[in-house]
This record gives sequence, C-alpha cells and structure tokens, in this order.
Amino acid sequence: MKVMIIVKATASSEAGEMPDPALMEAMGKYNEELVKAGIMQSGEGLKPSKEGFRVRFDGDSREVNRGPFPATSELIAGFWIWEVKNLEHAIEWVKRCPNPMPESSEIEIRPFFEMSDFEEIPDTADTLEKEDEMRQQLALREAQTNTYLFLGNRTEEALKYYEQHLGAVIHTMMRFSESPDPIPEGALPPGAENGIMHAEFSVGTTKLFASDGCGDASNPAGFSIAFTVANAELAKTAFDALADGGEVTMPLQETFWSPLYGQVKDRFGLPWMVMVEGEQ
Repeated sequence: MKVMIIVKATASSEAGEMPDPALMEAMGKYNEELVKAGIMQSGEGLKPSKEGFRVRFDGDSREVNRGPFPATSELIAGFWIWEVKNLEHAIEWVKRCPNPMPESSEIEIRPFFEMSDFEEIPDTADTLEKEDEMRQQLALREAQTNTYLFLGNRTEEALKYYEQHLGAVIHTMMRFSESPDPIPEGALPPGAENGIMHAEFSVGTTKLFASDGCGDASNPAGFSIAFTVANAELAKTAFDALADGGEVTMPLQETFWSPLYGQVKDRFGLPWMVMVEGEQ
C-alpha cells in the first residue's frame, strides 16, 4: 500500500524557523531506519506558505493568489511517500517519528488511490488502460541500469586497484563459496570457489557490478567506461594510474568537446575514456 505521510505546518514552520541540530540528527536517523526497512520512497520539506502560490479554479477562470495563507493547521510543512503493508503498519512507523516541530505538531496519513478503485466507474476502461500504460512508462524511467563487468579471476585485484587510484568505493563483494545457494556441479573450474561471484562498487557517481564469472578468462570488448573529472590534474592522475601496466590508445590531449581527453586500456583489459568536463 502506498501512502503519503503529511507533516502539518505549525507557527514555527510558517515563520520559516529551521530545525535545531538535535532535531536534524534525530530525523536523519529516522529516515535511515525508513530506508533500511524498505518503506521510504521519497520525502521533502516545504518552505513556508509565504513562498508559495495558489491557483483558484472557477469554470474557465483562473485566479492566482500569493501566500502566506491562513489556517496554519491546515497547511503542509513536508511529506513522505511510503510503501507499507497496510495502514496499521504506517501508523506504527509514524508513532516512532521524532516530533518534527519544536511545538506540538500533527502528522496525517493518507492512502493513495489504486487503479482498482476506479474500475467500477462506467465507460472508463480505455482511460484506465492508458493510465496504466503511463504508470508503467514512468516506472520504467525510474529503473536502474548498471554495467556488469566480467574480469576473469581478477575482480578483487581490479576493485582494490580502482579503490586506491580512482577513489572507488566497494559496496559488496561476495565469493562463490559464500553463495546462499549451492553452485551447480561443474559450473566452476577447479579452485575457483574463492573467486568473486558478485561485487558492487562505485566510481564517481556511477555504480558498477563485477564478477569473475564462471570461466578462466575474460576479454571485454565493444564498450568503454567514460570517466569525467573536474580538472586536468585529476585527469592526469587517473589516466596515469590506468595506463600503468595497461595500454594507451589515445594520449591525453585537447579536443573540441573536452579540454583534456584520452583513451587507455587498463591492466585488467577494461577500456577507459578519461576526460575533463567541457563547458556546457
């Protein structure tokens, strides 16, 4: 069940008062718990109503009014979008929330309409079908794409090298011997049980997956990893590290799209394009 958790405005939030450090820390920990529990989908705080506008509809008329707006207790100061088992589950988590305001406050729970709620309305089948298609398109836009690298028994070595020289962050590294399910007999060559079955790591803002695979070797081809940095010094440092034990296919040089750009295949056989961000 999808619900909106609405934090009602108070006199302090409408005055634009910012939370103190203790409340910021408490709310941060609460949000971490929501994320770990797989409940929180999004959440935002809203500026006071004096920063906002209302558009009043009356037939074809549109009247724009600027805040602040009266009835503070009916205004919204922030919200979360949660995915919960049921309303009781949502209530349980709301009760665990720190008081979001310095004074007495109120949080409202509102369930979202589901497509099934509209099925009994006559003559809406086509509209509902189009709505469902649109929802699927929006969901697909939120899908995550990750490049999966097969590094032929050198995954652990490669990730530690990238960690040292490119500032990579290793999130997960699981060996075949740690698999919760047994590996099918004959799927691995002898002695490969300690190899990396699955790893996740980030280079810059991009998360990559990697594995030793089930074979003895790997020959990556048909792609390059583009690595964009802020300045020439960083580009040269990264390029030199990747070229060490590898092969330079295009030395660093100025191009029309980048002040400094080069191509290199590293010691693990992965092709890289290293560049300084160009002017937008």
